[in-house]
Amino acid sequence: MIDQWLFYLLAVPVVLLVGLSKGGFGGGLGSLAVPVLSLAVDPRLAAAVLLPILCSMDLVSLWSFRGQWDKRNLKIMFPGAMLGLALGAAMFTYMDANMIRLMVGLMALYFVGHYLWGRHILQRVAVQKASVVRGSFWSSIAGFVSYIAHAGGPPISIYLLPQHLPRTLFVGTTVLFFSVVNFIKLVPYVAMGQLDLSAFVTSLVLLPLAPIGVRLGVFLHHRVSDTWFYGVCYLLLAVAGLKLVGESVLVWFGG
Repeated sequence: MIDQWLFYLLAVPVVLLVGLSKGGFGGGLGSLAVPVLSLAVDPRLAAAVLLPILCSMDLVSLWSFRGQWDKRNLKIMFPGAMLGLALGAAMFTYMDANMIRLMVGLMALYFVGHYLWGRHILQRVAVQKASVVRGSFWSSIAGFVSYIAHAGGPPISIYLLPQHLPRTLFVGTTVLFFSVVNFIKLVPYVAMGQLDLSAFVTSLVLLPLAPIGVRLGVFLHHRVSDTWFYGVCYLLLAVAGLKLVGESVLVWFGG
C-alpha cells in the first residue's frame, strides 16, 4: 500500500471532487485526478489506484441516472471509444514514467484551455445533431486519453455540448459512457500488471470516499453553479499541469 502522506493529502479531496463531478456535473473532473496525484507518485500508479474507485463511482452514478441517456449518441460513441482504448493500451507499454508525466501535464493544460475558451466558442456554434463522423472521432480521443489518465471527459464534452442536450440527459449519457469504458479498462490494467496488489489495497482504503462524493454531487446537481465549481477545480488542474510539464522538461534537459 502507498505510505506517502502527501499522496493521501491530495487523494482525499481529489476523490471527493471527482465523485462530485461524476454524481452531478457531467464527470469532467476525471481529468483532474491523475495530474494532481502525479505530484506525489508515478502517474501510472496514480491511474491504477483511481480506476477501481472510478468504477465504484460509476455504479452509484448509473443508479442515480438510470434510463436518462441518449441512445443514439451512445451507439455512435462506443465503437470509437474501443478503438481509443486499444491504442492507449498499446502505446502505454512503450512509455516511461517521465513521458507519461509530460503527456498528463500537457493534457491538463489543454483541458484548462478548453474550459476557459470552450464556453465562449460554444455560444457561437449553431446547435448540432448527433454525428457519426464527429462522434467517432471525439470518442476515440476520449478512449485514448481515458486509458492514459482517466481524462476522457473534455473530448466527449466537445462532441456533446454543441447538441445542447438537457442537463440531466447530458450527465446521464456521460455516466453510462464512462461506466462502460472504465470497466473495460480493468482488463488490460490487470493483464499488464498496472493494477497490482499495492495499488488495489490503496484503492480499497480510499474507496469509502467514492459513494460520499457521488451522492453529494447528485444532491448538489441543481443547487450549485457549474461555473463556480469547475472554476476552482480547473485552477487546481492548471497548477498541477504546469508543475508536471516543468518537472518533465527539467528531467529531459538535465535540470
